[in-house]
Amino acid sequence: MFKLRQKLSLGFGGLLLIILITGTLSILRLSRLGSSIDVILRENYRSVIACQDMKEALERIDSGLLFVFMSENQRGTDLIRKNEAVFQKSLRVELDNITVPGEGEKARRLEDVFTQYRGIVDDLLNKPTPAEAQRKTYFDKLFPLFLQIKETADAILQMNQKNMSDANDAARRSAASARRQTYVFLVGGLILAAGFFVFTRRWILRPIQRLTVSAEEIKKGNLDLVVPSRSRDEIGRLSEAFNDMAAALRQNRRADQIKIARIQRATEQAFKSLPDAIAIADVEGNVDVATEMAQTAFGLKPNQRLQSLPYRWMKEIFTEALRTGRPNTPKGDESVIQKFVAGEERYFRPEAIPILDIETRPAGIVMVLKDVTQEREQEELKRGIIATVSHQLKSPLTSIRMAIHLLLEEKIGTLTSKQAELLVAARDDSIRLHSILNNLLDISRMESGKAKMNYRAVSPSALVFDAVEPVRAEARDRGLGLQSEVADDLPDVWADPAQIHQVFANLMSNAMRYTSAGGEVKIGAKADEQGVSFSITDTGKGIPRQYLDHVFERFFQVPGEDTAKGVGLGLAIVKEIVESHGGSVQVESRVGEGSTFSFTLKRADRVSDKEERS
Repeated sequence: MFKLRQKLSLGFGGLLLIILITGTLSILRLSRLGSSIDVILRENYRSVIACQDMKEALERIDSGLLFVFMSENQRGTDLIRKNEAVFQKSLRVELDNITVPGEGEKARRLEDVFTQYRGIVDDLLNKPTPAEAQRKTYFDKLFPLFLQIKETADAILQMNQKNMSDANDAARRSAASARRQTYVFLVGGLILAAGFFVFTRRWILRPIQRLTVSAEEIKKGNLDLVVPSRSRDEIGRLSEAFNDMAAALRQNRRADQIKIARIQRATEQAFKSLPDAIAIADVEGNVDVATEMAQTAFGLKPNQRLQSLPYRWMKEIFTEALRTGRPNTPKGDESVIQKFVAGEERYFRPEAIPILDIETRPAGIVMVLKDVTQEREQEELKRGIIATVSHQLKSPLTSIRMAIHLLLEEKIGTLTSKQAELLVAARDDSIRLHSILNNLLDISRMESGKAKMNYRAVSPSALVFDAVEPVRAEARDRGLGLQSEVADDLPDVWADPAQIHQVFANLMSNAMRYTSAGGEVKIGAKADEQGVSFSITDTGKGIPRQYLDHVFERFFQVPGEDTAKGVGLGLAIVKEIVESHGGSVQVESRVGEGSTFSFTLKRADRVSDKEERS
């Protein structure tokens, strides 16, 4: 019994042999054909062209003699000399290209006769001769030599043409013979290939098809099949190995099923005991396992579909995490969810975390709802303390400011210069402290939702005008350029003018504070389908990239800045006001080039009736 390697070697070896024989014969035949064609084109063709050129030059020399006989001496002489050179050049080509037996003898004879002919022509041109003597010389000497030269050139031409014809016939016969042999080998190759294909189908394809079908069955989970093995070659051994593999898989599957069941039960028990609300769902949104808190607070029970639960934010972050393959959290008011669990108010921060397979594609989603109730309570307590302390400090601070004012007015006594200097410093610090307390109270009111907002439709150009005009004098005193680029036809925005005025005041104050004399501050606005974006751009020193994510945090100041310029509450207030309007605020900056702060406000024509009533 042949092995698979021997079977393939036999079939492919026969095909390779046919290809080698056919290729070798074809190369040999083509080489011969090329040699024959080379003879035709390279050797004989040059002689044919040379003979034709000599005959044509001889005819023109004869015409030149006729001009001389007709007293056109100069014209005839020029024509004769020119064509003598052509004749001699062609004659040299012929003498250097002798390829046919007898051709050399005729070529040398042609050279001798032309030499005689040329000598007689020279005598006629150089020696004055009567017309009658010229005619006699021409017909008695020149014309016979003319005919002899022409006949010899014709003979050489005929010899080369005959040789070309013979070479062409030989090439045709060789091509026909090569074609017949090629056909024979091609037919033999086709017969051998057909036989090899038949046996290949029997030896290889059918067993492989059986293995393929068996592999598909194993893919479906059918490990109980057995592949029949009818040969002892490599395919037969592969079938036996396939059967052994299926048997091992059956045994491993039973062991894995027992192990997985044990691990799954232990994991479910441990998972359910976790205090946070956590659920694992597949890519279809079906919950596989969930903690007790997730089931109690959000109804995330096993086999429950996320899409069937009444939580829009849950569907959105699930879909987005599945689409991007990155963790996702709700935006805006839904970033923290309020729920009552067993009559107790609790707060949760949702996050959808994708589970990636080895190809980094989402294979499931972990819904983590972190309990942030304690953090929320601590934040509320901190805000309450800040608001209370700020409010309690405001009254004594007002008394202190009044006392300093009265002292500086010298209503209760004259001050020395040193006393006045100390009181001025105390007055400035009290003003700064009063501003800080007001800012803290504003932030506290906005965070608690107690800030009174007077929303209405306002023109963007009016908002910018009210913000720019009060600071024009200050900008001029600082040596700064102040430009406003706001179109009058922008749609109205839905805003509290007083609050937005404070936003502009804080942003423009910062822009002018950190821009040196000769710089420029620009205010712009542009609209899109949802809102209007306002921007304040300066040419100041800019903010390092690593601090851009922190500039809106309370009490944050860029390291190295003068703390006397503020305590880091202005931008925090800007963020709170803009977000309370349903907008967002951004910053872009490059060190040495300046900064651009921008914020968005809703278009008045996009505000719902519910928002207008609120």
